[in-house]
Amino acid sequence: MAAYASGDQPPIAMHRPWPVDSDDARAVRRAMERVLVSGRFVRGGEVSGFEVELGDFLGVEHVVGVASGSDALELSLRALGIGIGHRVVTVANACYYSTAAICVVGATPVLVDVDPVDALIDVVQLQQVLGGVDAVVLTHLYGDASRGPQVAALCRAAGVPLIEDCAQSVGAAVNGDRAGALGDIAAMSFYPTKNLAALGDGGAVVTNDAGLAATVRQRAHHGWGRRFEVVAEGGNSRLDEMQAAILRERLPLLDRANGRRREIWSAYRDAVSGSTARMVGEATSASHAAHLAVARVENRVRVRELLAAADVESDVHYPIPDHHQPLWQSRFSVPRLPVTEGVTQSLLSVPCYSSLTDAEVERVASALKFAVMT
Repeated sequence: MAAYASGDQPPIAMHRPWPVDSDDARAVRRAMERVLVSGRFVRGGEVSGFEVELGDFLGVEHVVGVASGSDALELSLRALGIGIGHRVVTVANACYYSTAAICVVGATPVLVDVDPVDALIDVVQLQQVLGGVDAVVLTHLYGDASRGPQVAALCRAAGVPLIEDCAQSVGAAVNGDRAGALGDIAAMSFYPTKNLAALGDGGAVVTNDAGLAATVRQRAHHGWGRRFEVVAEGGNSRLDEMQAAILRERLPLLDRANGRRREIWSAYRDAVSGSTARMVGEATSASHAAHLAVARVENRVRVRELLAAADVESDVHYPIPDHHQPLWQSRFSVPRLPVTEGVTQSLLSVPCYSSLTDAEVERVASALKFAVMT
């Protein structure tokens, strides 16, 4: 088989987080102009408007805009009263974000292995530990929210609160229910590479529980009861007006963009069929936002070299499981998570975002096919 070559075509980046078409560029300029004209840059109408619109989109009663997805995870845990002496379930293959939030609030992470097919939490192992934990963080990894209803039912039966980590799954829906509306509370990220993307950091906490929402809002604004009166522990975590305005413009386009991502994912699945490689999970229905297109491949280093030679960027999400991180090993014992460790060694992500053209998708698919069959 002859080596695939891209010729004189420009490289295809792993992410393209800037406005790439005229409609999006006009929408971003429109959003920025509104904020500049208003003269209000913090805690204004754009944030409150976005909170209402995102709540309507998700089918949840309460949305609190915060500074980042990481803050959203921490604030969600604190709102549930999770702290020192508590144990919280999470997985080890999601880049330490949930583990870090659990540790920051003083709780102990309980790592559970994952399923080898979709890399999501192993439900059997979750059931085995539910009786001895105080909360569960369910990460919809790569945008796959399909495990949500099952885990939510198990948590309800055990009386254990469920936090959804929706950083990669905004817009996904399972049986008509959006990711973020499946558990007790959910954390979202609007980092520039996310499906619903700001042009900077941003996040949100969403819930149907008015008490949890009020606690998050108070803690995110210095713990104030009224202006300058501190009644609770808190800090400063705010979604700013500029990012909220951009998110308001992009939210109505999210379902269409996620549909395009699933089309791209399917093209890559078809490209690797007949090889030893396979795509992780099944991103062909609304339950998967297709935030990332991730394949399990043999000889990952070689595959990445061949993709690079074709001017196609790739990445690994994520190369180091939590229990192999130096910080973990300095604080906790190392659990045995054989599936997590096996999956981590073979994962490879290729470009998957809605602004990819058909020609670019074909280039990536052809390069990937050649790379995994060589």
